[in-house]
Amino acid sequence: MSSDELWLLAAIAGLAAITVLARAFFMIPEREIPMPDWLRRGLKYAPLAALAAVIAPEILMTQGHLIGTLQDARLPAVLCATAYYFWRRGILGTIIVGMLVYLPLHIGLGW
Repeated sequence: MSSDELWLLAAIAGLAAITVLARAFFMIPEREIPMPDWLRRGLKYAPLAALAAVIAPEILMTQGHLIGTLQDARLPAVLCATAYYFWRRGILGTIIVGMLVYLPLHIGLGW
């Protein structure tokens, strides 16, 4: 095994250990970790913030730049999916509506 392969394995093992430790951080202690109320309230919004941070660039950007035209299939798909969600409050229906709008525009019209 070459030194490059050893470094690669060491990096993978190190990253795996860091990931396990970071994800298990709140489960390791036997008692609850004291936190200020403002931090506890803020952590309620962390999943929503993470989801927005992942989805927003995917919707609003292409190849690292903001979308320069309204003829992008993602925009009407997001608008229709959002409207459906606020109308019915269903996740599966939201995904289906978004894809039913996105696919014909993207594949059919080439947007």
